[in-house]
Amino acid sequence: MLCISVTPTSRTLAKVDLLNASRQGDIIELCIDHLAKEPDFKDMLDGISKPVIVSCRRQQDGGKWHGTEEERLTLLRQAIVAGPDYIELDLDFAPKVPRFGSTQRVIAVTRMDRPEYDIDSIFDEAVTHRADVLKFRWPTPSMDEAWPLLAAVSQRRALPIVGQGTGRPELTFSLLGQKYDSPWIYAALEKGMEDHPGQATIEELRDVYAIDEIDRQTKFIAVAGFGETEQETVRLLNVGFKSLSLNTRCLPVEIEKLDRLGKMFDILKIKVLIANSKLGMRIQSFAEVTDEADAATGFLDLLLKRADGWHGYNSLRRSTLKNLEPKLKEAFPNESMLNRRTVLVIGNGGLAKTAVSIFQNKQAIVSLTGPDEKVAKQEANDLEVRHVPFQALYDTHHDIVVLASPDLQKGSGRLQLNPSYLRPDLLVLDFASLSSEHPLSREAKERGCLLVDGREIWRDQMQAQFKTITGETLQIS
Repeated sequence: MLCISVTPTSRTLAKVDLLNASRQGDIIELCIDHLAKEPDFKDMLDGISKPVIVSCRRQQDGGKWHGTEEERLTLLRQAIVAGPDYIELDLDFAPKVPRFGSTQRVIAVTRMDRPEYDIDSIFDEAVTHRADVLKFRWPTPSMDEAWPLLAAVSQRRALPIVGQGTGRPELTFSLLGQKYDSPWIYAALEKGMEDHPGQATIEELRDVYAIDEIDRQTKFIAVAGFGETEQETVRLLNVGFKSLSLNTRCLPVEIEKLDRLGKMFDILKIKVLIANSKLGMRIQSFAEVTDEADAATGFLDLLLKRADGWHGYNSLRRSTLKNLEPKLKEAFPNESMLNRRTVLVIGNGGLAKTAVSIFQNKQAIVSLTGPDEKVAKQEANDLEVRHVPFQALYDTHHDIVVLASPDLQKGSGRLQLNPSYLRPDLLVLDFASLSSEHPLSREAKERGCLLVDGREIWRDQMQAQFKTITGETLQIS
């Protein structure tokens, strides 16, 4: 079930929000700590057809309550008298609020610093406080923090347990919670009405993930990261899965530690991981089998669990070569190799390493630069290529330029790339914004450069990954 959190700041908005939420969700959480004035609970709850949970969170628990504890206690007692379906009470607060009428008690345990691991003793204490539902809430910045929350809600106990992460990676827990029978999961009514920053909206959960169709048979494809390109990857692949009536969905994840990743994936039956540029640089130790050419790039973006372990691939390298070769023939028609051509890679990280590897294999003379001089110099040294100080790149002449970082900015500032550098005789390879057009890529095209469009590389990459995962062709409009 989907519980929509509404966070009205006025009594008038509260009624409107409750009515709107009742049309879309299964349960509604009314967060009264956001209200500026004391509410009329009877009036607000009148005519609402869906079950309502009334909560009032302290600031120390991530809420907006500014009054005293005595005032909060009085407000919650007034709410119970109005007869909501549920009242949320803190574990230390619950003994002060007696059971009243048919209102069920959601006993909440919130930590803003780390996961709670002493689940059993807290469960026993909640039972003594006459809980009907036990709720855990803590930050879930990565899979490691979401894991104990999932374990808590998926275990069969005498009382149902619900969980709520905080932060954008809460989405990981929400999707897994839906699969593993959490009594309900939380969503915001709309953008701007989130209970916490990054909370998914009901529209996102339904339109992007078709969350009502997720069940215990759903297969998840892990997609690392929550950036723009990762979100577009999730959207595109999910559309493809749905078009083929496959019970498969992308699972956005934030991965920090690798030591328990294999075990967690085995338990969740996840056999595919799509890595972003951040994770792709450090995931090689996780892969047990890697193609030699892909391994040489120091970057992997696709991992598949096969009978003999996890296989790692650099699908970006393969899709880039497919799109690059025709442009190289157009730019240098009489040259099979690039041993007389110079390449400047602007950026660092997995994208830059992939670009360096591609052009080194073509025997080009490769240099590397970036706004972060220290990082660029170290990577150039590691890759055994020439380092060009970022401020000195305007004094150099190259045949090919690679825009290899999404953080590159167009402009005339000290740490920005002046578009005047993009001369018409350049071949420009765009890695800067793969799923959308980067401002510097647009400048390159407008200034007459021969452009290898990053969007075409990304589309080819998505089709190749989809084919590998499903055996079917991904149609991209």
